[in-house]
Amino acid sequence: MINLTQKERFLLEDEKANEEICIKKYNTYSNEANDPQLKQLFKSLAQKEEQHLNSINQLLNGQVPSMNSGGQQASGNQNQQSMQSQQQPQSQSTQTLYNGKTNQSDCDLCTDSLSTEKYVSSTYNTAIFEFTDTNVRQVLNHIQKEEQEHGEQIFNYMESHGMYNVK
Repeated sequence: MINLTQKERFLLEDEKANEEICIKKYNTYSNEANDPQLKQLFKSLAQKEEQHLNSINQLLNGQVPSMNSGGQQASGNQNQQSMQSQQQPQSQSTQTLYNGKTNQSDCDLCTDSLSTEKYVSSTYNTAIFEFTDTNVRQVLNHIQKEEQEHGEQIFNYMESHGMYNVK
């Protein structure tokens, strides 16, 4: 059982709100996306954000979530496979159109999602430095790493679909 300071509790409540927003966005965006691949990416990210929310709720209840069993911890290989499948280049016709719709709305969804992941990752970075309990820091660090992986998945999708030019 961990005892949280008022400041630690406040930071966790902020992270809880951030995770709830991510879940809402990804569920909404999976319904709005035109590309089936992007729909699936958003569904997958929503599920991972649910796991983060569960971890935050456990912390708020004074329990440190186990980092060695099931749930979000088993996502490493899934993330790698998911990222590889999203890097497959699209043909010119599908890069521009999905079922007759331009991909601009998909690009907007991705841009907003990537911005959200950047923000959420930065809030975890700040929170990590504010906690006295090493185990809590490790949980928050793990979640932050997964948020960065989410951003990487979105970035890779965008880059492979001509939505993000790094050259």
